[in-house]
Amino acid sequence: MSVFDDTRLDDPATLRAADHLLRRLAMAGARVRAELEASEDVLSNLTSDGFRPRAVVAAGRDARLVRAVLEPVCPVPFLAWPGPGLPGWAGPLDMVVVLGGANEDADAVSAAAEAVRRGCGLLVAAPEDSPVAIASAGLRHAIRLPSQSDDQLASAVAVLQALHQLELGPEVDHKSVASMLDDVAIECSPNNDVASNPAKDLALILADALPLVWGGSVLAARAARRVVEALRLASGRPALAADTGHLLPVLNQPPRDLFADPFDKPAELRPALVILDDGVEDEGVAEHHRKLERKAEAHDVRVFTVRQASGTDIARYAALTQHGRYAAAYLGIGLGRYGTATDTDPVEPGIPSEDPAW
Repeated sequence: MSVFDDTRLDDPATLRAADHLLRRLAMAGARVRAELEASEDVLSNLTSDGFRPRAVVAAGRDARLVRAVLEPVCPVPFLAWPGPGLPGWAGPLDMVVVLGGANEDADAVSAAAEAVRRGCGLLVAAPEDSPVAIASAGLRHAIRLPSQSDDQLASAVAVLQALHQLELGPEVDHKSVASMLDDVAIECSPNNDVASNPAKDLALILADALPLVWGGSVLAARAARRVVEALRLASGRPALAADTGHLLPVLNQPPRDLFADPFDKPAELRPALVILDDGVEDEGVAEHHRKLERKAEAHDVRVFTVRQASGTDIARYAALTQHGRYAAAYLGIGLGRYGTATDTDPVEPGIPSEDPAW
């Protein structure tokens, strides 16, 4: 098991070696702005014109994020489809939303091609020369957002903006999303030492722990799954994002042995609870929050809360996720998995492709 070295978090040479990872995190806000600027011509003329589809089906990358944002407010039934293809009932009265990327996504390509075949309304976000864009070319009236990067969040923000203008989703305010991502980048900058950097502080808490990540609202729970994906890749350890009922039994830990000799045998990794709080005022969520904190305190489990209560739904989601991704990056740096000549250099630090579990 890798040993966490906290001096690496403030070591200039190590941070320079991890610059390619940290810089990509810092550019998240810029990628959102670039994505919306690239789609400006399409979005400027996009209105609902009084038309409302019978249902909306989302497929491809981050379809579940679109679902989490739209389900509470969408005026028509909404479905995130795991693919391939489309549900049997989808037809010309329905709208299909496909989030593609530069790399081939067989399910997204299949969904776009099937939407064309059935004459569905189609909203696509993908690079112009991507397989998804090519598959959708046969539908003359499709709405095509020319994605500029392989950033899933940036593409999702553009799609959500389009759905808002079609009167199918809530206000997005992409400038607020980008600004909030910039704020996280400043707060979690490698130039800030451990004492003033919440992401480095969280990495220290997780240095010898098995992360349990909880988000109470639908979007915070979605962010928790994204953060856990990042922590797994950064540490090579198990990590769990789950609801309260699944986490409470895991928090039943024996008390720490204060007299244990760490040089006699390595200490077993204990859970640490990370709570993602997006400020949703719901008594049910608040009660689950209290249950988890009480259980953690009773069993000597450390708790770290990341709170983001201002901004639109998607802006709060973005901020919570980005805090977790920064913490994952610093955890990987402290463990010697990032910031070395042999680090894994993922596309985004600690962010693998979407897992298949829906």
